[in-house]
Amino acid sequence: MIKQIRQVMASEKARRFQEEGERRDVAAYARRAHREGISREEVAQFYSQWAKSNKYDMDMAPERYRGPRIAADRVSELIPDPRDSARILDIAAGSGFLGQELWTKGFRLIDGLDPSEGMIEAARKKNVYSNLICDFMSEKMLNINTDTYDAVVVTGGMGEGHIPCNALYEMIRIVKPGGYVVIVMREEYLEHVHDYKDKLEPLMKELEISGRWTRVSRRVVPKYSFENNGVIFIYQKK
Repeated sequence: MIKQIRQVMASEKARRFQEEGERRDVAAYARRAHREGISREEVAQFYSQWAKSNKYDMDMAPERYRGPRIAADRVSELIPDPRDSARILDIAAGSGFLGQELWTKGFRLIDGLDPSEGMIEAARKKNVYSNLICDFMSEKMLNINTDTYDAVVVTGGMGEGHIPCNALYEMIRIVKPGGYVVIVMREEYLEHVHDYKDKLEPLMKELEISGRWTRVSRRVVPKYSFENNGVIFIYQKK
């Protein structure tokens, strides 16, 4: 009996060790998409390759990356029933994790935006998006009408070479008056990413002072991604 217990304990210890090793490997791989100096085009290509490897969904499983679930919960709090008529844009949609989470919450008019063709194709297979747009979220005007969405949501799209600060203007343009901009990101990027350090939050404040939007909340969430804390910004367009 004691021998059996020891075998079970050893097996469980080996399993945890393997899972921890896999988590470190995936985290290290993901960091390559956020390396200093990486261009937006390189980022898009990196994610396309990751999507085509058929490993992305497993590598970024909910127990490692909680961003989509966190974002969907917050959007659901902001937009009560009926949700099936609310238009949502999933920015940096990736393979469609957030779209799936929103669908389970009752949202039915979900569009996805991502610059990676491989990710767009992966997201299409989830069958939860009304439209999928392959483009960068940046300071450039998208082929989307002004005042289109009830909420635009970013989770996992902020980082080195990813969405720039100036993209906030375009997010505000395409959301309806009274609609929401929800950004979920790693807290550490506010200090470590050159384009965000002493720039992102000051710009958010400047847009509030100028009357473009009002801050609803800023909240730090533990273990957002690979044990790293995240921060959720929510703003409402005036």
